Amino acid sequence: MKEIYENPLITRYADRKMAQVFSDDHKFRLWRKLWIALAESEKELGLDISDEQISEMKKYAEDINYEFAEKEEKIVRHDVMAHVHAFGEQAKKAKPIIHLGATSCFVTDNAELIQIRDALDIVRTKMLTVMDKLRAFAIKYKNLPVLGYTHLQPAQLTTLGKRATLWLYDLYLDYEDLKHLTDNFKLRGVKGTTGTQASFLSLFDSDGEKVKKLEKAVVKKLGFKKVFAVSGQTYTRKFDYSVVSLLSKIAQSAYKFANDMRIMQSFKEVEEPFEKTQIGSSAMAYKRNPMRSERICALARFVESMPFNEAVTSSTQWFERTLDDSANKRLTIPQAFLAIDGVLNIYINVTENMVVYPGVISKRINDELPFMATEEILMECVKAGGDRQELHEAIRRHSMESAKAVKERGERNDLIDRIKADDKFATVHGNIDSILRPEKFTGRASEQVDDFLRDCIDPLFAAEKYEPFEPDIKV
Repeated sequence: MKEIYENPLITRYADRKMAQVFSDDHKFRLWRKLWIALAESEKELGLDISDEQISEMKKYAEDINYEFAEKEEKIVRHDVMAHVHAFGEQAKKAKPIIHLGATSCFVTDNAELIQIRDALDIVRTKMLTVMDKLRAFAIKYKNLPVLGYTHLQPAQLTTLGKRATLWLYDLYLDYEDLKHLTDNFKLRGVKGTTGTQASFLSLFDSDGEKVKKLEKAVVKKLGFKKVFAVSGQTYTRKFDYSVVSLLSKIAQSAYKFANDMRIMQSFKEVEEPFEKTQIGSSAMAYKRNPMRSERICALARFVESMPFNEAVTSSTQWFERTLDDSANKRLTIPQAFLAIDGVLNIYINVTENMVVYPGVISKRINDELPFMATEEILMECVKAGGDRQELHEAIRRHSMESAKAVKERGERNDLIDRIKADDKFATVHGNIDSILRPEKFTGRASEQVDDFLRDCIDPLFAAEKYEPFEPDIKV
């Protein structure tokens, strides 16, 4: 049992791969990778840096002397300089040229951006996994009629597959935003203390073209093509807002799905997975609570709250930079990603094991369909020569009596029995059962599923390569 607080995003919800992206070890390895890329590029452009110095830096790129760095930070009270000294303690010949011309944000900002890119790759794979499972669900149940709701009141019928496309379309829109963000991803680059590149201009004897080439060379070595066009000491924190806003959008989509699941489970129409030994309630042994869906909502709510924080951070970066973003970013960016990782882990689990109860769905339809079918019955009678106004009044009267029986006495909906017993509707008595077939009331729901998958989802999967993701944490 731990005696200090542990972040449940790591111990309960996110899986190891996402947690590793934001680990200190990964961050400090990125710092050394950045220092090596900088030194190599500076050497290539003519600075007095030897192959031996570069080789020595590479030798210790992954072998970080953490104890030395921790002791040094207590002395200098600066995490970046502590690691500069630690790197120089190992790569002694390279010590004079490590971090040459750079400011702390060269490593901190660029490393954080690489971490964000890596985290978005994980989010991308998990989103595609959820979307693939929702696609299969939509296909399987595209023809199964269910009650459609507006205001959480029964309206017209739809199909369960069509409802799944609503969840899928939300994620499709989120995925388009994610793709735009990743396709246009940028590093901070080599910008200097206040973004003017003054220190690098000095290193290259006022040769601005070499400074521009240096930045391009560094980001290319790191696997990127683009940099922020201008910056102060840091890249604009509006980018962090964009990232967290994207995660919030994904959270909103998951939240909507999970809320729908909770309601459907309350109706006993569709349930999330429930294991044989799972306990739904400590007091009520019969209960099957939608625990996974509730957990999605809880974590999604946390992610949805994050963009405001980033908006304030972006708004209060005085001139070229102020440091109140630093401690804040240590919390917001990693935790937003860890929380959305947890959301997607559960979303994957639920969508691959949803349990559908067609019998319950059919019963619920039969309880409401008589009311929905009255217009169809009215039209058939009018076509057979009946008086529309007289028939309308008869249906209104029968509907009120039937509704009263259902609501006040708890009886079944007997509206159709009343219509069958009324001679005014004699012309349709023989085909009322045919009129009441649920599939006649779902409109183009089934075709809409096919159209949406063909026009939007299938092309997306044809263009994207991915391997379905299996979380390494029990949900």
